[in-house]
This record gives sequence, structure tokens and C-alpha cells, in this order.
Amino acid sequence: MKCVVLLSVVACAFAVAVWAANGDDSLVPPRREVYGNGRIFDITHRYHPEMPEFESKHGIGQFLWLPKSMKNGSIANNSEMKLPTHTGTHVDAPGHFFDHYLDAGFDVDTLDLDILNGPALLVDVPRDSNITAQVMKSLNIPRGTIRVLFRTLNTDRRLMFQKECDTSYVGFSVDGAKWLVENTDIKLIGVDYLSVASYDYLISSHLVLLKDREIIPVEGLKLDDVPAGFYSVHCLPLRLSGAEGSPIRCILIKN
Repeated sequence: MKCVVLLSVVACAFAVAVWAANGDDSLVPPRREVYGNGRIFDITHRYHPEMPEFESKHGIGQFLWLPKSMKNGSIANNSEMKLPTHTGTHVDAPGHFFDHYLDAGFDVDTLDLDILNGPALLVDVPRDSNITAQVMKSLNIPRGTIRVLFRTLNTDRRLMFQKECDTSYVGFSVDGAKWLVENTDIKLIGVDYLSVASYDYLISSHLVLLKDREIIPVEGLKLDDVPAGFYSVHCLPLRLSGAEGSPIRCILIKN
């Protein structure tokens, strides 16, 4: 009887060792971009060390550490994270380009969730231009549209998938920003690279859009393989007290 029990224990230990060596096929985590049978689109970029950082050739680099690891004797795994707030898919608060707004407390925790969530329009921008006043006119966005996501050449060029920041990205020119403020009801602007403003108008376009604290730019959206049209958008920034920007998780839901 002792021999049988011993053989059973050895066989069990061998089976566990084989399982550990070969892995368990059921432990392959799903990573999806579309959920709910094509109804929900995740338009947030996945964070990884080679995703682009503004005005850098090297990507964001290591941003995640595991100082407390079960493999090293900790009772649980606990990661730490460090990265710029304007990294990947993120949102700008008014204090990003206005120091007195930051001093007054207009941080990401003050952004209006009613603007960041609700009906939205995804439009395709002509691929040969920045978002100028002329382009804005040509898009014929209906009055009363509050949330608009602009898909540009940035998506076609897959700039958010390249480690080196590309300053030739498409964004708003200053006249395009002014036209939007003066002639539309748009309060949420979504764009598909790290800045809502084109590089040549980096400061001036941001100043136009953020001046009145009514428009919220959401930058670095992942808009590939999403049909243009009307959706419900849902964007939730972290409640970072004192921060002028925050990573944000955004999804689109078909109406």
C-alpha cells in the first residue's frame, strides 16, 4: 500500500512538473480591440516601452516595475508605474498651456464627465492637409454636435505604433482651431496622435482651444478599423489632483 501511495505521489508531482514546463493553453490571456460582437471598440492604445513620447526618439521606455514579486517571496505581486501624464491616449486640462489655470486648480479632476461621455461623431479628415479652417468647413459637421473624433493621415501612417516621435503628424492649425471655436458647438476634440495641435502651431492652437476652458482635447486615440459615423463615446481620466494631463481609457459604442 505504501508503495502504491508513493508511486501516486511521484506521478502527480511529475504531472505538475510537465504542466509547469509546457504551460496551460487555457492561461493565454485574451487581448481584444472589439467587444460585444462588434458593438464596442476600444480606442485606447496599449501602453508598452516602445510607444512614442512627444519629441523623443526613444519611446517611453520602461515605465512599469514589479518591486514586490511573489517569485521573490512577497505575499502578492505589486507593480509601480512612472510615466508622463501626456503619454499614449490621454487628455489635456486647461492648465497644460495656461499657468494661471494650473495655479487656480483647473486640473484633470475638474474636467466635465458630461463632455467626456455621450454621443460622438467619428469623421475622416482629408489626407493631404492639417486640420485647417478650410478642412473644417468641408467636413460639414452639424451644429449641435458636441463630440467629434478626427481620423487623419496619422492613423494611416500608424504613427502611434512607431517608437520615434514624428513631428510631421497632422493636427489643428491655428486658423482651424479658431474656426472650430467660432463656428461649431464642439466641446470634445479627439485626435489620433500625441497633440491636438500640429507641430508648427503647437502653442498657438492649444491656446485657442484651451483659452475658455470649455473644450477638452483627447489625444492619441486608436481609430484604425473603426467605421466612420455616430457612436456613444466614453472617456474616463484618472482623478489626478494637480495634474494638467492624464492617461485616459476611451471606448466607442455603436448606437
